[in-house]
Amino acid sequence: MTLPKATEADIALLLEGTYPYISGGVSSWIHQMIQAYPQYRFALIFIGSRADDYAGLRYQLPSNVVHIEEHYLYEHLQADFIPSARPGHSQAFAKAQVLIDALGRHATGMASTEEVVDAIRTVTKEIMPGGQIPLDDFLYSEGAWELIRKSYEDYCTDPSFVDYFWTVRIMFQPLWIMARVARSMLPVRMVHSASTGYAGFLGALVHDTRGIPFVLSEHGIYTKERQIDLLKSDWIRDNRNIFQRNASEVSHFRKMWISLFEWMGRYCYAAANPIVALYETNRQRQIHDGAPKERTLNIPNGIRIAQFAAGRRPEGAPVPPVICLLGRVVPIKDIKTLIRAMRRVVNQYPEAQAWIVGPADEDELYAQECRDLVESLGLQQQVKFLGFQKTADILSQAGILVLSSISEALPLVVLEAYAAGIPVVTTDVGSCRQLVEGLDGEDKALGPSGRVVGIASPRSLADAMLELLTDTAAWQAASRSAVARVERFYTDTRMFDSYRKIYEDALASRKEAR
Repeated sequence: MTLPKATEADIALLLEGTYPYISGGVSSWIHQMIQAYPQYRFALIFIGSRADDYAGLRYQLPSNVVHIEEHYLYEHLQADFIPSARPGHSQAFAKAQVLIDALGRHATGMASTEEVVDAIRTVTKEIMPGGQIPLDDFLYSEGAWELIRKSYEDYCTDPSFVDYFWTVRIMFQPLWIMARVARSMLPVRMVHSASTGYAGFLGALVHDTRGIPFVLSEHGIYTKERQIDLLKSDWIRDNRNIFQRNASEVSHFRKMWISLFEWMGRYCYAAANPIVALYETNRQRQIHDGAPKERTLNIPNGIRIAQFAAGRRPEGAPVPPVICLLGRVVPIKDIKTLIRAMRRVVNQYPEAQAWIVGPADEDELYAQECRDLVESLGLQQQVKFLGFQKTADILSQAGILVLSSISEALPLVVLEAYAAGIPVVTTDVGSCRQLVEGLDGEDKALGPSGRVVGIASPRSLADAMLELLTDTAAWQAASRSAVARVERFYTDTRMFDSYRKIYEDALASRKEAR
């Protein structure tokens, strides 16, 4: 498929590993947003790992998507030429040393966050095209070698300099890619990132170097999610021997990766206005992580009620013995806990089925492990992997929606289930307790619209699902609460009105700056 190209647009959406190549909650939200504002021309700036990691477009692009760019962080990391000796710009590398030292002093409480962010801003100017630290100097110059050698001696607790050297190169090389994208991006009136990370770093670069308004929306807290991934990753080396290791201490290279994403987040927060969270807990986390409080606000997700309302069951109808999980088959969704819970459910309620509805190609090894677990527990007839399906069609057949995730933000699938009159059983992550039990007096008065259980607890998950499946009165009470809650607090109209004001203000400020 030929991607649309344009010479200018109104809004650039900065998208890391999501729309339009990955389906799911954030991508669905982005698709909603584009369709909600047909008066604006959108450019999609997609940032991915490698092109081979994405199978093609997962959405029919709205007509107001006029431009798509793709940029991959980990392709062609090695030079296709023999580099020549080069000294590097001594004054520019001195600025980089100031940043490294500020990071070290911040770790001991001797430097403020503002001081480090200012140092980051100084260095990012030098990595922009035409700056004094071009990528080739970072990769091959004597100045870069000395900077890496000195930082290893001063700060690294891992005994392998070789691994440290290559970790630094792999970690920071993508920032030059973002600098190039920031400079070459087509003219736009504002940028809107759906996360911090590399997309947020790009947004901050565009804001700082081109004076373009930058809006940030976080569905989850990116730095928290990356920390979870990094702490579990087995590709990060730890070269300490058994006598050097403290089992309670995170390895130096994991700390380096975690720190990179934390500081990219702080740099992003320093540039973005406003900084939007989906719910209050996340807004407080943003403030804790460095977001200026006065720029933060909450805008919860909202959905179009009508497309799901047609599937509601009449009062007194039997509850279908179908438990549905709508989501990707990936570790963060903790599909295995649902599968283990199903063994207990089926023992007590043999008619029950679990439908796992969502793509299974993002982490094929994990998906196979889930299938193997189903087989080992003898649940082949009760647990089905259905792949991608139309959400409304699936919900019209379900009795319960379940989320067994270890991390969520404000999941759209919960709101969609509510609109269909389906109660939810969810782990206590993100905004899920708020969605099930209510946020304040008016909301709580509606009653619980499901059940909330602890993370990675198959027994608790099973018992909560069994309660709603087998107690018709409890199911109907939760269903009534679900419908009332989504219709009162989580409509797409309410959400779109809030973002319309943000877009109008950002675009007006750009016009005034001219």
